[in-house]
Amino acid sequence: MTLKFNLHSLLLHIFVLIVTVATSTELPLFREAPAFRNGRECPKTAWSSLHKRAHNPSIIHIVMTLDSTYLRGSVAGVFSVLQHATCPENIVFHFIGTQRLRADLRRTITATFPYLNFEIYHFNTNLVKGKISYSIRQALDQPLNYARIYLADLLPPGVRRIIYFDSDLIVVDDVAKLWRINLRGHVVGAPEYCHANFTNYFTSKFWSNPVLAGAVRDRRPCYFNTGVMVINLWKWREGKYTEKLEYWMRIQKKYRIYELGSLPPFLLVFAGDVEGVEHRWNQHGLGGDNLEGLCRDLHPGPVSLLHWSGKGKPWLRIDNKKPCPLDSLWAPYDLFRHKSFLFSDS
Repeated sequence: MTLKFNLHSLLLHIFVLIVTVATSTELPLFREAPAFRNGRECPKTAWSSLHKRAHNPSIIHIVMTLDSTYLRGSVAGVFSVLQHATCPENIVFHFIGTQRLRADLRRTITATFPYLNFEIYHFNTNLVKGKISYSIRQALDQPLNYARIYLADLLPPGVRRIIYFDSDLIVVDDVAKLWRINLRGHVVGAPEYCHANFTNYFTSKFWSNPVLAGAVRDRRPCYFNTGVMVINLWKWREGKYTEKLEYWMRIQKKYRIYELGSLPPFLLVFAGDVEGVEHRWNQHGLGGDNLEGLCRDLHPGPVSLLHWSGKGKPWLRIDNKKPCPLDSLWAPYDLFRHKSFLFSDS
């Protein structure tokens, strides 16, 4: 009886240990980033989530999503922003995540960036339950991909302006330059690409319906990528833009008017009413298309931000030893601790 009891206890202990190890290693490990300090010209300021209604124009607010799949890209993105910022201590990161792994994500960010001023907000995926339609790529259907629609509700009222960044980009310029752009009364600022064929982003069912197509008839809509946006959250809240985006998600469920995840609702609500930003702030499409993820070259012109939108992600191609030439520009910001590094004495 004692032997059976001890054996049972041993097996239970082993099971708990396995579960604990599996849970603790679910997230990748990263090297600690160096501390980045403000230059002398930077205003001395501080931000706390306790001052939820206080607006401080000297603070740059950057929003990104956090999950286990794209965490390596998010960490590289944060590292790149800090490395090129003149006033890194005046930047606050607002991370949006789901309840799952939230505590682990906080520990990971704190261990990787001990000096970072950040908050993590819980995104309730029930907000988009029943509103998401399948698209041409599974990654575009994840609930967290739609969190950008709800930022005005998730962030404190004192945060009136934000920069939204996707998790597959790096910044190679001072982000303050992007922060300072004049939105001229617009809710959203982003690089526009008016040469792109806007009709391709919607199905024939949309264009053949005069009521639906009429939503953009009196505008000059241009494509813009929602992975890099400067947003006036105060105007967003005032104009109830979350509700406007949700309206098109409901239309999509009923009529199937587009194929590309969370992007088309933004185009329907904002295209033609966006403050144009220099193209240097979103050299997008480096991940190739949404089906094959083939290698691509940079667009002509200067570069302040490199964005691996599309199927191919640099960390996956590097690990598979099939990198594209431009992936070498992302690699220096990769803080991922490879196994060889984990067993090193250094």
